[in-house]
Amino acid sequence: MQAQRFFPRAAVTSLLLLGLGTLRGYADAPQEQTETQGPIGWATAGEGTSGGAGGPDFEVFGADALAKLLGTADAKVVRVTGSIALESPLRVGSNTSLIGVGADARLVGGGLHLRKVHNVIVRNLAVTEASDAVGIEESHHVWIDHCDFSKCRDGLVDVKRGSDFITVSWNHFHDHHKTCLLGHSDKPDIRAIDSGHLRVTYHHNFFDGTQTRHPRVRFADAVHVFNNYYRGNDYGVASVMDAGVIVEGNCFEDVRRPTLTAYGDSPDPGRLLQRENLFIRSGKPEARGVVDEKALGYAYRLDAAKAIAEIVTRGAGVGRISGENP
Repeated sequence: MQAQRFFPRAAVTSLLLLGLGTLRGYADAPQEQTETQGPIGWATAGEGTSGGAGGPDFEVFGADALAKLLGTADAKVVRVTGSIALESPLRVGSNTSLIGVGADARLVGGGLHLRKVHNVIVRNLAVTEASDAVGIEESHHVWIDHCDFSKCRDGLVDVKRGSDFITVSWNHFHDHHKTCLLGHSDKPDIRAIDSGHLRVTYHHNFFDGTQTRHPRVRFADAVHVFNNYYRGNDYGVASVMDAGVIVEGNCFEDVRRPTLTAYGDSPDPGRLLQRENLFIRSGKPEARGVVDEKALGYAYRLDAAKAIAEIVTRGAGVGRISGENP
């Protein structure tokens, strides 16, 4: 069995969270997204998402120690060094910051399972060859940032069963088919669980040759998809089952179907507002219905779509933050 080691580190500082309040701005220059900032988007709702800030700080080198630390609900910052092989998914407890150290921290063979938890941050970590890279259910206030997800058997970041207040930002998704599912079923009992929840922001992600679900959305309102770079995908964003999705300031390059309002065997169409997106050698986007953008109760700045390919390829993925803060 691989030797397990973990070492406490100095206490960490709290995150600087962005205040609420609707704001749309425009810029040709990239947004300043440093490791000391908190999330942008739905993860800022209410008291925001601070993860393990203020708790003890550990560095982990092996699977057993990682599982033990992640399983508690006490505030903690857990830092992964190097590659850790897993045989099954790891349960992540509330009030956790899971941070990769450097550019080569990764989990192989098992992903992360967030169930009935809150206030979780995952940053600067690669996950590959798992069932799901990150599965989130019945959880709220989660921030997934600057990670690398690839080659999993099912989803890369799937959000379901009434989860809420989540931001997925600056991640590199590649070598995969079904990427980000938001709401997993059309059934009436699932509608009752998901309606009024599943509020997620996706921004500055690189969907690099992944085929579908970027995301595929059911029931949620309002979902915000802005400033992402789509390259070589079958489809970009799908809104079904009366979901309300705002798609703005993205770059779609060689995407057969950039946005959809009907898909698969879902019986009801969704609502989708698309604006200020850039389409390069891509199909015609679908839009339908009305989405209340005032429901986005947070501040954000929109980068110009023409700059997104450069901004996102330069900034998304692992090794782009120092990892010194949670």
